[in-house]
Amino acid sequence: MKLEDTFLSALQGLSERKFRLGLNVLGILIGCAAVTGLVSITQGLSVEVTGQLDMFGPNNVMVIPFEIRPGRGIVGEGFNWRDINTLEKVSNVKRMAPIIANKFGTYKQRGDTYTANVFGVTPTYFDVYSSYEFVQGRALKQSDQGSIVIGHLIAHPGGSEEQLIETGDRITFTFYVGSLLKEATFRVVGVMEEIGGTFGSEDDRSVMMPFRDAQTIFETGSTVDFVALQVNEMENVDSVVDEIKEEFEGRVMVMSFEVIQEQIGQVLGTIEAVLGGIAAISLLVAGVSIINTMTISVMERTREIGILKALGSKSTEVLLLFISEATITGVLGGILGASLGFFMGVVVGDYIGLPVSVTYDLGLAVILFAVLTSVIAGIYPSWQAANLHPVEALRYE
Repeated sequence: MKLEDTFLSALQGLSERKFRLGLNVLGILIGCAAVTGLVSITQGLSVEVTGQLDMFGPNNVMVIPFEIRPGRGIVGEGFNWRDINTLEKVSNVKRMAPIIANKFGTYKQRGDTYTANVFGVTPTYFDVYSSYEFVQGRALKQSDQGSIVIGHLIAHPGGSEEQLIETGDRITFTFYVGSLLKEATFRVVGVMEEIGGTFGSEDDRSVMMPFRDAQTIFETGSTVDFVALQVNEMENVDSVVDEIKEEFEGRVMVMSFEVIQEQIGQVLGTIEAVLGGIAAISLLVAGVSIINTMTISVMERTREIGILKALGSKSTEVLLLFISEATITGVLGGILGASLGFFMGVVVGDYIGLPVSVTYDLGLAVILFAVLTSVIAGIYPSWQAANLHPVEALRYE
């Protein structure tokens, strides 16, 4: 029997058993759709995080004060000016920007109240994070007082398409300082470009005010929450990180571009592996279903197999016939499942605001996995069919 004849016979056999084919394809389809959808969302999230991480800057280092105390765990009390001076003396540091963070304020726009993340920064902050771009205005200057730079969602409160706040406008904020409420009015000197994405939305809700204004409003004194450093050369980042850790003897957390990328990669890799493993269980169930239905198919077609062998068909040709049926089932289930998975991934991603990575590589890998599952599941029934004795097969009722 020629190869094309074997393939046509397999197609004919499947077409005569459409319901059984449909069940097998459905089992493969569900598994492939689950794998494709979950992995595409995870890969899209990974691409987005990597893109947003690029804004951090490969030469930049964030130094976060913390101390491990017995019975209290990790305790952060901020940097004082002595610590700032120590960081200034670290070798190969080009720029340094102290930051007052973890502050919040509310403002009203057209009768609605909105919340903003408030940061106290020096003009150097915008030099360290030079990837920030402005749609209007400029960054803060040393001479600024009572001025702010706002993120995209502050200028577009509630996600409105219309920009409601522009440079030159004044915004009155209410700040919560302990049990006290304080009000202050600021003039907008710059509006930052939208960062967007899952994590960038926090930056889009940010307000950057002069460092001294933040000190006065939030009564922070000489305490600084974080310090951002820019290293002169990329190859010196590791040495700067090591020197800072040595100077502070474990009292700080030092986050470099490479460290953050590695940690995020590990987390996303774990999530992708877990989700992929869960989805792969569906394919395993589909494989068991294929073994069952193909075994029954061999029993039902015992006389047909006997006739083929009596007419001179070899065992290898019978084996290839049933393997071809399993392969066709896998291809159909894989293609339909990958297509449905990408569609569901895009729909779910749009609904929950997560990006989706639709790639040919993932689709091809899922289809190949489906074919492999089907072929492996069909090997035993196919071998069983190929080893039937023609005389016994013809006697089978």
